Amino acid sequence: MEMQLRLALLNWLRSDPFLADNLNAIAEEAPVRASIPWLGIAASASVDWSTKDRRGREIRIAVELHLRGDDPSTGSDVVAAIEQRIETLPTSLLGFDVASVRFSRARAEQRPGNVRAMLLEYRFRILEA
Repeated sequence: MEMQLRLALLNWLRSDPFLADNLNAIAEEAPVRASIPWLGIAASASVDWSTKDRRGREIRIAVELHLRGDDPSTGSDVVAAIEQRIETLPTSLLGFDVASVRFSRARAEQRPGNVRAMLLEYRFRILEA
């Protein structure tokens, strides 16, 4: 179920016109051949969230945005679009239903070479359809 959610999330993010226009790649992990700015799934982990009659998972997914800029507000419009898109993931997807999507935490850091990295972590609770 974790891999199905990762794929559904990637497809949902890729289908957003604003993100498609402002990012060079939206990829599983770090893209091999993409220049900054790009967004990738940094990590995921899951635990059981089953009910009496349905298999379920609580899945934490962290996405990481890489971009360039000196100003701490660099990319704030892209981050807002990513957050809005993740939080509006459809509730009924192929093979499972999304019971909830919750923001968990974020981290931003300046890296060498004028690169900024922003990590956004979400908790998804899903049930097998």
